[in-house]
Amino acid sequence: MQLALPPLPYPYEALEPYISRATLELHHCKHHKAYVEKTKTLAKEVRLADLPLELIIQQTARQDRHRALFNNAAQAWNHAFYWRSLQPGGGGAPDGEVAARIDRDLGGYESFATEFAAAATGQFGSGWAWLVLDSGKLAITTTANADTPIAHGQIPLLALDVWEHAYYLDYQNRRADYAEALVKHLLNWDFANQNLSRRRTVADATDRAAASQTAIPGA
Repeated sequence: MQLALPPLPYPYEALEPYISRATLELHHCKHHKAYVEKTKTLAKEVRLADLPLELIIQQTARQDRHRALFNNAAQAWNHAFYWRSLQPGGGGAPDGEVAARIDRDLGGYESFATEFAAAATGQFGSGWAWLVLDSGKLAITTTANADTPIAHGQIPLLALDVWEHAYYLDYQNRRADYAEALVKHLLNWDFANQNLSRRRTVADATDRAAASQTAIPGA
């Protein structure tokens, strides 16, 4: 992801009635845009503006002197990922590789749906709920404020934003209702499967490169 505000992958009204046009316009055009613009400003000051967001995040994670840049870059990345984690007509039980892995690692879809919504609801204060690939297995995790799994060596598959600006116009203080609605009706399982497939492709390429470097000439 580069330092620019990405367009939403659907119209502003596409997620109604679960997320309103008003919420998406405020969330994307104000909150997300502000994180991107602040990231650009701060990254220029330390000559990192030409790097992708992922590298900026990894280079500034857990560095107090770069905390503001990390927070804004991570929020810019998290939001872009969150938009793609949702789709009109989504939610419900997945198919494909992610379905098999949920059965294997998380006890099946019903267990996942309950635990994912509970993680989002139970995250204290502002933050995020995630479905991630961690050491080869799926896991449900949360991060506080701007923190992100890519700063901890995890591979995010789906995200759910639980900052108040993500849901308060539509749900007020009923975060549990918001989380349940997104799990049932909006999660983008195609995106989750794409993330798994992309991770496998990268891993295969890494394995091939390692094999070529360690091969014995003439063997």
